Amino acid sequence: MRALIIEDNDRIARIVAETVQGAGLVADICMTAEDGALALSGVRYDVLVLDLGLPDTDGFVFLRRLRQEGKDIPVLILTARDDIKERVEGLNLGADDYLTKPFAPEELAARVRALLRRPGGALGVELACGNVRLDTTGRSVAVGEVPLVLSRRETDLLELMMRRAGRVVSKSAIEENLYAFGDEVASNSVEVCVYRLRRNLEKAGASVGIHTVRGVGYLLSENEAVGS
Repeated sequence: MRALIIEDNDRIARIVAETVQGAGLVADICMTAEDGALALSGVRYDVLVLDLGLPDTDGFVFLRRLRQEGKDIPVLILTARDDIKERVEGLNLGADDYLTKPFAPEELAARVRALLRRPGGALGVELACGNVRLDTTGRSVAVGEVPLVLSRRETDLLELMMRRAGRVVSKSAIEENLYAFGDEVASNSVEVCVYRLRRNLEKAGASVGIHTVRGVGYLLSENEAVGS
């Protein structure tokens, strides 16, 4: 899953990015409405965290235009404007939630997850494939009844593969979903992450595994169904 943060304060933007990354999303940051619109035109995002005091366009103007264009991405307004009239206007313009600054990172994370759990949202509370279970809220993994400790990146990859279980996922799709703009991605980063996750699943006795479909991508399926 991927979040777009449109916020012109660098410190706040980094805090928001770290918070949503902790909730299991890849986070991209844009400092202006123009850059945000450009990002939304080229990438499919699952949630937008939007500041109102942008340097080039008021956030309400941006939100109105977004909804007029028919984009239904969940939007959480994050702003210092705490007047009730501002809150009402934001919600009437199509925002899904409204949080004022200063904010508690854990509340922001909870609100983002709540948006993603809504009907049609990207987040299911628990995913299961074979004997592997992933709690998308707590970011915990278990094989059978035994917890499996994975790195954040491995957990993100597992979630992506579980959501597309039985379908081949290309290397480019994995890069798009696991790495934000500006992340340094080595040529073999995906292969290394897949290798580590595959090895951890095998050691834990998982009944499903990540199989390589040469020249195409990777497939999560029952271990006996496809050869690596």
